Amino acid sequence: MASLSATLSASELYEEALPAAREAVEIYRYLAASNPARFEPKLASALNNFGAALSDLLRTDEALAATAEAVELRRRLAASNPAAFDPELALALNNLSVDFSNLGRREEALAATAEAVAIYRRIANANPSAFGADLARALANMSADLLHARRTTAALDAAAEAVEIYRRLSGSARCVRLRRWTAGAHPWGHRRCLGTTPPITPAAAR
Repeated sequence: MASLSATLSASELYEEALPAAREAVEIYRYLAASNPARFEPKLASALNNFGAALSDLLRTDEALAATAEAVELRRRLAASNPAAFDPELALALNNLSVDFSNLGRREEALAATAEAVAIYRRIANANPSAFGADLARALANMSADLLHARRTTAALDAAAEAVEIYRRLSGSARCVRLRRWTAGAHPWGHRRCLGTTPPITPAAAR
């Protein structure tokens, strides 16, 4: 269901994507109740994608609630296993900043983006090829938040760092894709990122 929802969203079939995303959350919530170690990470990813589906339909308050729950789950998971879950926490925080921004809650958006940048900066220092583009995307979002806060110098610094990272990564397919996400009416507009919830298999449901 999660994979179906992501595919429908990518095809801009937002109304069709929402029921699939909601069903994935319900299934993984049920499974996580009896086996949290195995299914809470998948529940967090499903919540992330559910928030994205709600946001696509401009149901911003509901999107924020879903994304905030994903952040809470991933924060707990990252506390016990940062190597595995820090990247997922940073992704959820980036999306949380988008939801806050959509609701005009600029200070909270900036705080979430700043935390995402801090996490991505730490893990990108250790593995720039894997996480450099994620850091650039988070910096671009933080630049937009800083501009809304009228912190122009800091916004320009964040944007310049993002550009420099993109230049270093130029030529990679991932970098090109992220450039499209940050294009829009504002050159550093917010963009959300979907997770990679695996499909539910009969074995997983047992």
